[in-house]
Amino acid sequence: MPTKLVARLAAASTRYAKLSLASSLTVVAAITHGIAHAQNYPAKPIRLVVPLAPGGGNDTLARYVGKYLTESLGQSVVVENRAGGGGLAGAEFLARAAPDGYTLVVAGSGLIVVSLTHKQFNFQRDLTPIAMLGEYATLLVCHPSLPVTNVRELIKLAKTRPGQLNFASAGTGSAGHLVLEMFRSAANIEVVHIPYKGAGPAATDVIAGQVSLLFNNPLGSTAHVKAGRLRALGISGAQRISAMPDVPTIAESGLPGFDATFFLGLLGPPGLPGDVVARLNAETVKIVQRREFQEALAMQGMDAMSGTPEDFTARIRIEMEKTARVVRESRMTLD
Repeated sequence: MPTKLVARLAAASTRYAKLSLASSLTVVAAITHGIAHAQNYPAKPIRLVVPLAPGGGNDTLARYVGKYLTESLGQSVVVENRAGGGGLAGAEFLARAAPDGYTLVVAGSGLIVVSLTHKQFNFQRDLTPIAMLGEYATLLVCHPSLPVTNVRELIKLAKTRPGQLNFASAGTGSAGHLVLEMFRSAANIEVVHIPYKGAGPAATDVIAGQVSLLFNNPLGSTAHVKAGRLRALGISGAQRISAMPDVPTIAESGLPGFDATFFLGLLGPPGLPGDVVARLNAETVKIVQRREFQEALAMQGMDAMSGTPEDFTARIRIEMEKTARVVRESRMTLD
């Protein structure tokens, strides 16, 4: 082999070795940085956003989670309500947040409607699923003055007073609004939807008799029912709930086959590093597995749920498909 060719091959081999060493060092540095980041996280307080007004199911659950995460992570987790646009304000705030694990959100099916009706926000693109927290059916309640005691009587009354019964909700596109549209279609009735900026304000006006009816997360209504301020008419899911075993499902009491359940979970901004997702998922799963957490949710009508980020992503995909049908058929739009 010519001497010059041998020299060129030797030089190329030396350069390749240097590049390989540099690449290896880069990979090692990245891994080391990731491990260090995971070990050091969190190094400051965490903001936990609720995209709805105080007083509703999202808010109550977020405060449970914030309390337990504060204990397990050793940093304060501060709940911050950012209501508006049926959840759009809070969703956009999170989507713009730095992907460092210090801004998170407790949200659920309601944000799917926001995603389907607002081009500027996409649930699957703009949020990072971390962990499921719970699953719930909504509770149909009314003001005690309404002359009905069950779903059959309500449907009969609605048919004799088309367009006269008012339903409150936590906002256009909220879980309560979704169930209302499903209920209205299944029962073939004409009612008026009155959206609020959160479940708390909606329940307050139903309690005051300003509005007659409400589909609400049981977390936000159970105490009012037990105190006699609201009357429970039915559960939207396929099973009765342990918090109210005497309240029948809507399927049992007037609309066979009716079944509507929703999820709540912990999510982060887009691009959240895998090590942060893994740490938060692990801590959240521990929280969901705590008996006191499960009992607290069960007493409010919610089933605690956990799993991997991939499990949560799959559930979101299913909900997107189901909700898209309701939005399309009801011609739902958000302001």
